[in-house]
Amino acid sequence: MTQLTIASAVKWGAAALQLCSESAAIDAEVLLLHCLDKPRSYLYSWPERQLTEAQQCQFEQLIARRVSGTPVAHIIGMREFWSLPFMVNASTLIPRPDTEILVETALNLPLPTECAALDLGTGTGAIALSLAHERPQWQVTAVDKVDDAVALARANREQLQLPQVEVLQSDWFSAVSGRQFDLIVSNPPYISEQDEHLDLGDVRFEPRSALTAANDGFADLFFIAEHARQYLRPGGYILLEHGYTQGPTMRQHLQTLGYQNVATVRDFGSNERCTLGTWQ
Repeated sequence: MTQLTIASAVKWGAAALQLCSESAAIDAEVLLLHCLDKPRSYLYSWPERQLTEAQQCQFEQLIARRVSGTPVAHIIGMREFWSLPFMVNASTLIPRPDTEILVETALNLPLPTECAALDLGTGTGAIALSLAHERPQWQVTAVDKVDDAVALARANREQLQLPQVEVLQSDWFSAVSGRQFDLIVSNPPYISEQDEHLDLGDVRFEPRSALTAANDGFADLFFIAEHARQYLRPGGYILLEHGYTQGPTMRQHLQTLGYQNVATVRDFGSNERCTLGTWQ
């Protein structure tokens, strides 16, 4: 291949990714910026600047990995969430933009100034660390069952300089026995084990244990909702992310368990994305 300029590299990369990515141009830009180690503005400021031989070689290799299906976040080892950079790897889910509505909803709840918050199944730590970034005075605890995920969340805690966040290895509530919280949030596995989309796109590279749950995807959602009652202070909130078709069932289930003020919040695509309730 002839030596590429920045502009021609983006064009070539986008064309190469056209059949394997719904965001081919963005993917190409992100991968090129990773090679250049520059901010996005650099692409538009220096479109005619030529890549070095090493940069072009690396870019071609990264494009080839993306063509094979590897998620961009795994290739560059990072994904932005809530305008914060999170390290990612194959041990857990890649943070999704839709989950930002859960963070936004939590921040808008009438919670105490020194709210005690628990994030169940924290993965990268995206939810817990985003909450702590916005509310430094909160006492945030993040737990995950998977050792590698705990290590990743702790690494993100150090990178984002949020040492006040407690990150524990825990099978849901097992490590917080006897404690009480004003807010319990979770983005648990909620995809049906028979879902045909599990063999498509980026989810092929993510652990099934972080994606799927029994009982048509409701098993972990129901477990958390049932057991959270003994860990919530009076007036405390539960806030759970779920699939876009699961809202009616989650509202009914929370009400059956005795939660009050049950409501579902829609994400930025107008899909029902998370359901909350208070425990009196």
